[in-house]
Amino acid sequence: MYSLSVFLGLVGPWQIILIVAIVLLMFGGKKIPELMKGLGTGIKEFKDATKDEDKSTSKKDTTAENNSKPE
Repeated sequence: MYSLSVFLGLVGPWQIILIVAIVLLMFGGKKIPELMKGLGTGIKEFKDATKDEDKSTSKKDTTAENNSKPE
């Protein structure tokens, strides 16, 4: 299994330039900002969903603790 540092060590500046050139040829200059906006929106929604899940999990834990305490 390769670690990330080994992978990054194999990618040099010429490989990055080649990848960028291929992406520009495939999608064109006008389409790339739209793709990045969609990617950013997706990441933001994912973060919001994980935060909501954490909040609901902590509420369930608090409710369970309150119900199990003898009065």
